[in-house]
Amino acid sequence: MRKKPATVRIARWSATHPWSAIGLWVVFVALCLFLGGAAGTNKISDEESGVGESGRAGRITASGHFTEKPEENVLISAANGGKLDLATARKAAEELTGKMKALPEVESVGTAFPSPNGKALLLPVTMKGDTENADTRVQPLLDASAATQKAHEGIRIDQIGTGSTAKGLGETLGEDFKKAELISLPLTLLILLVVFGAIIAAGVPVLLAMSCVGAAIGLSTLASHVMPETSAVSNVILLMGMAVGVDYSLFYLKREREERHKGASHLDAIEIAAETSGHTVVVSGTTVIVSMAGLYLAQEATFASLATGSIIVVAVAVLASLTVLPALLAKLGRWVDRPKVPLLWRLTMRSNESRLWPVLLRPALVRPVLTLVVSVGALLALALPALDMKLKQPGSDDLSRDIPVVQAMDRLTAAFPSKGTVHQVAVRAPAEKAGEVEAALKTLLDRTDGQELFAHDQKPTIRASADKRVHTVAVGTPHSPRSDGARESLALLRAWVPEAIAPVQDAEGAVGGKVAQGVDFTGHLEDRMPWVVGFILLLTFATMAIIFRSLAVALSAILLNLLSAAASFGVLVAVFQNTWAEGVLDFHSSGAVVSWLPLFLFVVLFGLSMDYHVFVVSRIREAALSGANVRDAVRDGITRSAGVVTSAAIVMVAVFAIFGTLSMVEFKQLGVGLAAAILLDAVIIRIFVLPALMTALGKWNWWPGGLSGARRAQHAAGADDTRQLRLPQPVPAGATRYAQGQGQGQGQGQGQGYAQEPGHQREQAYNPQNSYAPQQPYAPQDSYSPQDPYASQDPYAPTPGWTQPGQQGHDGRPDPYQR
Repeated sequence: MRKKPATVRIARWSATHPWSAIGLWVVFVALCLFLGGAAGTNKISDEESGVGESGRAGRITASGHFTEKPEENVLISAANGGKLDLATARKAAEELTGKMKALPEVESVGTAFPSPNGKALLLPVTMKGDTENADTRVQPLLDASAATQKAHEGIRIDQIGTGSTAKGLGETLGEDFKKAELISLPLTLLILLVVFGAIIAAGVPVLLAMSCVGAAIGLSTLASHVMPETSAVSNVILLMGMAVGVDYSLFYLKREREERHKGASHLDAIEIAAETSGHTVVVSGTTVIVSMAGLYLAQEATFASLATGSIIVVAVAVLASLTVLPALLAKLGRWVDRPKVPLLWRLTMRSNESRLWPVLLRPALVRPVLTLVVSVGALLALALPALDMKLKQPGSDDLSRDIPVVQAMDRLTAAFPSKGTVHQVAVRAPAEKAGEVEAALKTLLDRTDGQELFAHDQKPTIRASADKRVHTVAVGTPHSPRSDGARESLALLRAWVPEAIAPVQDAEGAVGGKVAQGVDFTGHLEDRMPWVVGFILLLTFATMAIIFRSLAVALSAILLNLLSAAASFGVLVAVFQNTWAEGVLDFHSSGAVVSWLPLFLFVVLFGLSMDYHVFVVSRIREAALSGANVRDAVRDGITRSAGVVTSAAIVMVAVFAIFGTLSMVEFKQLGVGLAAAILLDAVIIRIFVLPALMTALGKWNWWPGGLSGARRAQHAAGADDTRQLRLPQPVPAGATRYAQGQGQGQGQGQGQGYAQEPGHQREQAYNPQNSYAPQQPYAPQDSYSPQDPYASQDPYAPTPGWTQPGQQGHDGRPDPYQR
């Protein structure tokens, strides 16, 4: 007998040992969370994340081992924003100085000094401890500032610094993500409830996805000690985990239910789902992992971190679908479809063929070339704005101005420009050259005097490391980080620094800072993007060619995914580089797209789009292998997969769209870009472009091998395989006959395989030795019972005399996944 695929063998073990499989999964998730929490997270440092000259500046600074203390800036200004009463302000500053010095969290308090325009007073405060956890210790300082403001009318006291800014932004963004989680879970459950019409069936994918997210977060924390992690990884894991975790469970559950509805026993349906949808899940997960692996070629720590987190959560989701999901279905048995929601249940269990999908597919099937030209033209029109895409790193200018700490930062920058946009100059030289380095930096600072591109409210301070080998100085500019003025000032400094340190032998200098990081990062991505995209296209092409044994299918998959990605980029540019959508999405347009987003978005979209493509093309190939012509195979494959693909797309679009409501512009752009791409892929690509292309290609879809070779290979491989249905136990007199496996319609239209009246006996315990009993051949006519929703409509139903042992799927068709 031919050996069953690994997905079937795993599902069989899980189904026959459900408590063991469920227990092992629970232990696995708990162990991941425990070990991850115990190990802690190793965050990416500045010197590890930088690229180009800014990265070199960070590494030079890090080599100086400067002791960084958390600093707070207390800004005292008029409450109405007008002229400040300096006497009142100084009195408040003295009172606040006394309160701050009394706090155990404060190391020192400087002397208050006025702004050049006399509208504000600045009080510098240095905290004890390190900068990493300053946000957890800054509250007493904030309380002191609030109490002082309350005691003095007419003044406003803002506190901006290492701890207060992190705390303010963290609270706002934390509320954002909590809101997103609170909305996404009920919304996903509601969508799945409409899909399944039963509460338990709707809850299983969500429960599984949440467990995958938890396990992946723990594993990524462990992985951070090998490859440092960025703070955005947990958010990306949540985004990807909920999307693919629900999708993979949905593929599996829908196929299992479809087979039960045709008359298969519960455990036979699980095995068929494992052999078909389980195979699709493995393929889809592999394509996503291959796509995400392309991010490593970007040679940048943040992208490597995001790739690692995404790969882990996708791999965990695939593992869950193949192991614990069959165990849950086997253990739940008939309860998976309980409690039923009456109206929704009747809608989900309709036996008649959908009237909508044949109508939607008619243009692509009847006039394929015209449909292809029109639909591709529409997508290309959507992609046109992407030609004008501008890339910039996100900064404080991109934050919502409704956030209190952002408003305080704006007031501080307006009064003291040197506290806003800052360029960091770093120089490393032998210790004996320290005097020459300081003289060179002073000459550099003198050169900035009188230049409008630089700030002059404070004299920059030159810092030296303890060993005198490294010197740094912060040079401010009055321009916002994303402005042309900020970039011009950066270009000037990068031209002046080499000239200034040229006389110093063995000196190495570089200019960093937020503006420099953005410029360097964008340039680095432009250089590396062709390598990443080429890698993804090549490996995806190879993967699809091997899976479907068709170069035409592989090439069309690449082209269609490129088309949907380009269209989504066009939507992204049209929305975020312009101002018309600012009121709708509550953001302030920077006239650019976040620089890291296009590459990450392309990689994610290419992986996720393959989920649908593999699933749909697999069903089309299944119909074609049964002998249908191309047009009928396309109609049948898309119609039969329409329910699950549409449901999965709705879940993904809903989850991604929620991210478009967050405060940070990069998450808005990520959410809108992903939601638009999935929507375009699930609607225009699947309804118009894909069916029109495959219909127009005809037999060339399966070039170069065609389908005849695949049929012969499958028949040869399955010549001695006798796949059968499981035998039910005898039913006592007076009880309702247990309808699974008979295909005779005794279930009175229930199609669920269990009796509705009391007194029936459940099917015998699952036994690998009798599940494929030789006395009961697995004949095609068994699956096409009067209750089969496709019995009257399916043009591919085999004739009663046509059988090929070992090569029929449960619906009597050749199994496209046999090797």
